[in-house]
Amino acid sequence: MAITLRLAWRNLWRNPRRTWFTASAIAFITVLLIFIITLQMGAFDMMLDTSLRVFTGQMQIQREGYLDKPQMRVTVARAQNLAGSLRRATGLPGIAVRANGFALAASGTRSYGVPVVGVEPAHESAVSTIPRLIRQGRYLANDTAQELVVGAVLARNLKIKVGDELTLLGAGMDGSVAATVLPVVGLFESGSPELDRHLVEMPLQTFQEVFSMGQEAHALVISGPSLERMAATQVLVRQHMPQDPALVLLDWEKLLPGVKQVMQADIIEHWFLYIVLILVVTFSILNTFLMSVLERTREFGIMLALGATPLGIGRLVLLESTLLTLLGLAIGIVLGGGIALYFNYYGFTFKGMQELYSQFGFAGVITPKITFVNVMTGPAVIFAFTVAAALYPAWRIRRLRIVEAMHAVH
Repeated sequence: MAITLRLAWRNLWRNPRRTWFTASAIAFITVLLIFIITLQMGAFDMMLDTSLRVFTGQMQIQREGYLDKPQMRVTVARAQNLAGSLRRATGLPGIAVRANGFALAASGTRSYGVPVVGVEPAHESAVSTIPRLIRQGRYLANDTAQELVVGAVLARNLKIKVGDELTLLGAGMDGSVAATVLPVVGLFESGSPELDRHLVEMPLQTFQEVFSMGQEAHALVISGPSLERMAATQVLVRQHMPQDPALVLLDWEKLLPGVKQVMQADIIEHWFLYIVLILVVTFSILNTFLMSVLERTREFGIMLALGATPLGIGRLVLLESTLLTLLGLAIGIVLGGGIALYFNYYGFTFKGMQELYSQFGFAGVITPKITFVNVMTGPAVIFAFTVAAALYPAWRIRRLRIVEAMHAVH
């Protein structure tokens, strides 16, 4: 095997220009795939993190069944006490209680059905960007304040401004009428059209009073320090949750299944383009391999006459192709990894992106996600395709006839 390996390596450099050209083509596609894949995964993380930090949070504790059928009576008992104990036990500041309701919001001659959310003003900023995105007025003062903040688009549709009163009419948890008239103290622009068009927030205890909920709520929204530590955060929270089988910890995939499906569809779409690109390069490499075999037909004929087997020669050609592929991949991995590391440190952005994201409290810089899988998936696929392409020239050697091969003219 050592002799075959040495012979295969020496054969590569019989035509160094062709070897370097082929290795460069493999290296180029490798660099491209490593950079694009790590950047794509980083972009997904940025978009996901942005989406979760606007309102949903990374995970939520709810009563079992509430997510599938959100009814007001399906609640978490003594939610604020539970949130406080979890903050102390886990050391996570990003835990906030919410209660959810629905009401008819009316102002003057206009009215809209809107979701109304009771929040803890002191803790909401740790799980949502809305408190930092008040464009007019201010955010809610405290848990007992008799006031509202609404989305800027909703305010425009209702023709209200900061200082105006908004009438809310809904149903309480006990079936009673939930009605109140409260002043609007702030208008927010979250960057989410759905939230800006519909959402109304009020202090949690005010919500509980209006909707007859006592000390109950519907969710504990939890956000850890980062997406990378989300799995560890989930384990930590689960360890300190009360032993109540009716309470469930739901991650973002369950809370926002549509986001996961969109990401998966986008990955599949991109991989279709990647495979097309790899196939184009593979066929050019296949042409190089075939030329190499055809040029050496007489050499192979002599080797067959001296007792070499077609299988042995085919193995030699396949080994040459594998070494050439590995050479190109090694160069590509070093260069592609270096480029990904550079942008991982400095970030990747384009004109206008930072300005757009900064309006909503985000950096607007994509950090390539460098993991073993993200870096090596592209090279692994390239290796599989190029080695498969080399099988055809190796197979052609089995069809060689000794006499005809020895008299081949090049």
